[in-house]
Amino acid sequence: MRRGALVLFLGLVVGVATHLVYFRIHRPFDANSLEGQLAWMKSELQLSDSQFERIKELHQESSPRLRALAAQVAQMQAEFTAFENTRMRSDKVDFVEFAQFVQVRRNINQECLESTRRLVLAAAGEMNPMQREHYFGIVAATSPQSSQLNN
Repeated sequence: MRRGALVLFLGLVVGVATHLVYFRIHRPFDANSLEGQLAWMKSELQLSDSQFERIKELHQESSPRLRALAAQVAQMQAEFTAFENTRMRSDKVDFVEFAQFVQVRRNINQECLESTRRLVLAAAGEMNPMQREHYFGIVAATSPQSSQLNN
């Protein structure tokens, strides 16, 4: 009886350990983190370790600038909401202020596009032609239309 219980216990321990190791290795990527997105890129584009490291460096170098631009976009959205609330309450529009706001928003959007374009081209420069074609297909499918950014 002791021997049977020991075999059953060891089987249970090995089964649980195997389960944990398997799911740790095969866990899905965290699509909201830079690490998860880069891991997905490595897998999807079949990047070599050296390509992956260089592309990871490019993303890490550009990350502070892109985060700063994202903060500016969020600030502009908040300012637009405040502007719109004021307009709705007072039923008046300061067209000069609104024109300045639109111009600043267009400049920020253009800067976002240029920063992203530079990052995409730099990353593509680290890839072989087949990887690059697949990468551009992915980027093109997820890119916003320029008309959406200028409105």
